[in-house]
This record gives sequence, C-alpha cells and structure tokens, in this order.
Amino acid sequence: MESKPPLLEVRNVSKSFPGVRALRDVSLHLNAGECLAVIGENGAGKSTLMKILAGVQRPDSGEVRVDGRAVEIDSVRGAMDLGVVLIHQELNLADNLDIGANIFLGREPRRLGFIDRRAIYAKSAEMIGRVGLTVSPRTLVGSLTIGRQQMVEIAKALSVNARVLIMDEPTSSLTQHETEQLYKVVKDLRAKGMGIVYISHRLGEVKELADRVVVLRDGQFAGELPREQITHDAMVKLMVGRDLSQFYQKTVHAPGEAVLEVEGLRTPQHPQHELSFELRAGEIVGVAGLVGAGRTEMLQTVFGVTPAVGGRVRVAGKDVTPRMPIQAIRAGLALVPEDRKAQGVILEMSIRENAGLPSLRRQARGGAFVNFAAERRTSEETMRKLAVKAPSDRQVVQFLSGGNQQKVVIGKWLAMGPKVLLLDEPTRGIDIGAKREIYKLMEQLAATGVAVLFVSSDMEEVLGMSDRTLVMHEGRITGELRRDQLSEEAIMQLATGHGAEVMNV
Repeated sequence: MESKPPLLEVRNVSKSFPGVRALRDVSLHLNAGECLAVIGENGAGKSTLMKILAGVQRPDSGEVRVDGRAVEIDSVRGAMDLGVVLIHQELNLADNLDIGANIFLGREPRRLGFIDRRAIYAKSAEMIGRVGLTVSPRTLVGSLTIGRQQMVEIAKALSVNARVLIMDEPTSSLTQHETEQLYKVVKDLRAKGMGIVYISHRLGEVKELADRVVVLRDGQFAGELPREQITHDAMVKLMVGRDLSQFYQKTVHAPGEAVLEVEGLRTPQHPQHELSFELRAGEIVGVAGLVGAGRTEMLQTVFGVTPAVGGRVRVAGKDVTPRMPIQAIRAGLALVPEDRKAQGVILEMSIRENAGLPSLRRQARGGAFVNFAAERRTSEETMRKLAVKAPSDRQVVQFLSGGNQQKVVIGKWLAMGPKVLLLDEPTRGIDIGAKREIYKLMEQLAATGVAVLFVSSDMEEVLGMSDRTLVMHEGRITGELRRDQLSEEAIMQLATGHGAEVMNV
C-alpha cells in the first residue's frame, strides 16, 4: 500500500538577501496531525523559511509541496487558499474592531450586496468557541489581553479552513495561565488533524508540544529529533557547534577600576527583575541571549532612553542613574543603537554633520554658534581613524554602505571621548571586512581604557570578542561566564533558562 504524502513538504529551498545567505538547500516535511517544532539561534533562517511558506517572500530555488503536489506560493492569499496560515509574533489584529470584524476582515460574508453581520457573529462565535475563548464576538479586540488576542488569531486561521498553522514565538507575551490554555488548543488542533509548525526559543515548551524537532543553523538543516529523543541537551547540541572565524584577533587586557556599576536596575519592560553587574576599564563584555531576552531594553535603560523603574547606575564611582540620554552622555556613556538608520544617523545629512552632532554644544562658538572648523576636524578624524569609505565628508550618509554608516555612528561618539561604549548589535547587516574593522576598533578602545559593553545575536562574535559574557533570559541575567568558560553550549544553556549554577563563578 502506497504511503500518504506529507501534508506540507519543503525541498531544497534557498533564499539570499544582499550580502546574506538566509537559507541554503533546506528540506523538511510536516504530516497531518503533527506538531513540528523548528528551532535555532537568532539568524538561523527560521523566520525566512516561515515567510516563504506563508507567501510573504518567495524562494530563490527549491520547491514547496502540499499533499505531494508542487505548488507556487506567491502571496499571503495564495498560501491561505492552500490552507497555510502564519501567526506572527507581533499579532496582526485591528484593535479598534471587534472580534468578529477581525476574523472576517477582507472576507466579509454578504447578503444582497451588504455585509451580513449576523453571519459574521454567528460564524465567529463558533470559531472562538473552538479555541476556548468565552467572550462575545462583539468584544473590541483592543480590550482583550495578549493571550486572548492570540486565540482570536487562531480562530481567524480556523475560519479560512487552515490545514497548516505556523506559530512564531506564540507564548513570548503570555502569562502562565494563557500559555497553558494555548497548549490545550495546540494539542486539540493536532488531534483533529491540523499540522502545526511551532517556532520557539523556549525549549521547555518545545519538549512539551513537539512530535518532532527540526534544527536550523546558519540557514541550513542541522538535524532532526524524533519525539523520544527530544531533550534540552539534545536540542542545544544541535543548535551549536561551529568553529570560530579566523578574524577574531582577541587580546586579553588586564581590567582596571570599575567604570560602570549597575545595581538593582529594573527596566519598564521587565520591572519584576533586578539587573546588577559592573564593567571595568579596558574590558570588552558581551551580552548574549535570545529574542525577547531584554538585552536592548537593558542598554536603553542604562543610557536613559527609557527611565529605570528602580535601581541605580554609577559611572566612575558617581551616581548618575540617567533619566534621559543627555545625562548619560555628560557622565561619559555612549550608545550605538541596534537600528542605525532610525536611531543612529540622520540619513539625509552628510558625514560631517552626523559626526559633529553630539559635539555641537561642546564645540559651539560663543556658546550658541556652530563651530564649523571643529565640525570639519571631527569628521575628518572620524573618516581617517575608522577608514570610512566615501569621496569626502560632504557625502550624504544614506548613500554609504551599511558598514560605513555604522562607522559614522561609532565615530561620532568616539569624538566625545566616552568612558563606556554601549554597542547594540554593532555588526548587524554589514560585510565581513567592515566587521573586522569594528572588532579591531573595539580592541583599540579597550587598550586605551574604554569599557565596552556589546549586545550581539552572533554567537561567534560573542565568543570571539568577549573578556566576559553576561547571558540574559526573559528580562533577567541568568549567568556570567569568564572567557575560559565560554562555549556556545554554555551560553545556550543559560540563554534558554537553564544552567544558572554557572552564574557569578
């Protein structure tokens, strides 16, 4: 007897973006009535693959099959027609509409040419009942908790007769009770024959729900675990294990006095957790963690972008606890943000104007007028020290490469002579040559006594550049690793909420 083909199959799918190979010959399959977990580090290619399946992006090569038949998914609507629905981590609902209107938005049933609201509410009541949501379909979505909004998204998928439900980090914003309710719904849908692709960094819930686990690493298939082999350690081992690149020329510096002391800091995003650590002169300290760990939020709170809920920050022994960035800058802190285009540079302005922005007040003539000569010296020094590739400092920043834009962001802060440099994903989206130059710069700064604290989702970068590494999980620091303790597996154990016994050793 011929075996039934998989409900969904991916064969040798590849996808590239400028400078990045997101997927390379990835193959996997999903059976009806199965929960398949897809896991991997940040940047492993999970989201790209799911967007291809959901019709958001198209592959460069390879094919997707549904019920054994090759299909071309060229739009979100095309994916839905095939029964494939993606529920994004950031929910895609209209807060100002009620549940029924959200479920049938763009697909409203009609009667005599008019929207049939009675049919909408009757069908919506049936759908939300299937996911255990005991509210009226006339309830405004904006009044629901995130957990209940998640159930509305699932009900919306059921309303289009979804056969494959892709869930991207579905519990990232849920309470424990809401998470347990989601587990029940997933198990019920699986029992009724739906295929579920479940993406999560929370390995405990993967173990709870998955029939199989597929691991992606660096855009490639790294391995698969059947139900009986799914353990925390087995998943971590498949997620890690690369050799370090050759271009990390790490020099270990003897740390000096503490220049940044963070004590009991509570961020607005995770007010229940206190963050405490210190940074010494000449140290390069990495901050590792998975998506949603709270790393960016921590840097922004230290820098005063978002005022702390509690705790204190000291710089060079002085209590500063900034409530706005200007206070942090005056104390000797500098922050290179994750999104350089939105927060790091003004794209329409020149290199000279961007490089001189933080120093305007300090260099002003008569306390009120721009010192154009000083501005020119700052920009020329930035271009020389950081090897910014441009015809002149009059070049508009938006026409620079990503790496050169990042150098401008870093250079404008270096002109201020900071005691502490905070870097958030300093090499994201830049080429290998520019990465090497930024690593070299970090080393040079440490050698002169600047303390560097950097957040990175690139495991090789963390291992290659850190004197110490702080690891975060869901808003708290779960461990601190010395350089001789650093390994991908040790970091991943802490990043997924395990192995806290390593902390502060």
